[in-house]
Amino acid sequence: MVFSAVFTPTLNLAISSSTYCCRRRTSSTTRRVVTVRASSTEKDESKDKDASAFNPFGFVTDNPSSRNAIQLPENPAEDGNVGQMLYRIEDKGKEYGSYVKSGKLRWFVRETGSANGRRGTIVFLHGAPTQSFSYRVVMSQLSDAGFHCFAPDWIGFGFSDKPQPGYGFNYTEKEFHDALDKLLEVLGVKSPFFLVVQGFLVGSYGLTWALKNSSKISKLAILNSPLTDSSPIPGLFQKLRIPLYGEFTSQNAIIAERFIEGGSPYVLKNEKADVYRLPYLASSGPGFALLEAARKANFKGTFSEISAGFTTERWDKPILLAWGLSDKYLPQSVAEQFQKGNPAQIQLKLIEGAGHMPQEDW
Repeated sequence: MVFSAVFTPTLNLAISSSTYCCRRRTSSTTRRVVTVRASSTEKDESKDKDASAFNPFGFVTDNPSSRNAIQLPENPAEDGNVGQMLYRIEDKGKEYGSYVKSGKLRWFVRETGSANGRRGTIVFLHGAPTQSFSYRVVMSQLSDAGFHCFAPDWIGFGFSDKPQPGYGFNYTEKEFHDALDKLLEVLGVKSPFFLVVQGFLVGSYGLTWALKNSSKISKLAILNSPLTDSSPIPGLFQKLRIPLYGEFTSQNAIIAERFIEGGSPYVLKNEKADVYRLPYLASSGPGFALLEAARKANFKGTFSEISAGFTTERWDKPILLAWGLSDKYLPQSVAEQFQKGNPAQIQLKLIEGAGHMPQEDW
């Protein structure tokens, strides 16, 4: 398992024989790169996105999970209304989770393992527009290996509170940082701990939080995330920043699953797509929270801060950079350029067959 490498006390970065297969690329003493050949967690989810003919409405109809969400069956009357759909899926996707009150905010936090775990605590932070559900498998496996794991839904995402902007939370980077500080205190997370971060926007805020709190972190694992000045900004976030068009875009109930599938070589199975869809289907709150966060974000400024902050001169903790090679949003060059900034501390593992969210794909 890719994550197990960075969380051993001796930073043993060898891959066990339980992985599907792996091979080492040519490396020097200054750059460490390992390629892992990954398999989908659901083997029948693989797809060829270029196989179908052009469809002008393909942005909502070109994969099974979205068709299941929006298209009518042969007998529409038997399918029920949105309320009945919510009733069928409202209890899905809350594995290992419970609600935790931190100040005026209520977080949904997944927890596995014991506070007395012999190998320490891991905190998993997701990116936008997804949720902690993506970590359900890996955090279960790591708790079996002796770790105590937490994976919160950021405020405004997943099953956590989504306050209206201007009423206690404004979705700025500082407010996300402050809220995370208070949550870690409530959860009783002792420093130093292991941190895993993935994704855009709030994922980036997880990395800037790490830069401001390096003494609290033992080791860091980064999955596909924007890490350099050259990191592209996906079209979703650009659309959200356009007046009126952004409001329309934010209320698309399948926004999260389409973003995940857009960056992956796989199609989500319906039962997984239901979980990512549920918050956006249940209310307008998640969409408007995402909209506000996207408009408050300084994407390129944050990318620059991350790129500079983890260089040799400024960061001295071990980093595992696990990178899905089939990411449609971020090219491999982003990971390679980031590693060059601190080759002594950053080990790059290239995962063949995984996309933008390796923790979901494999």
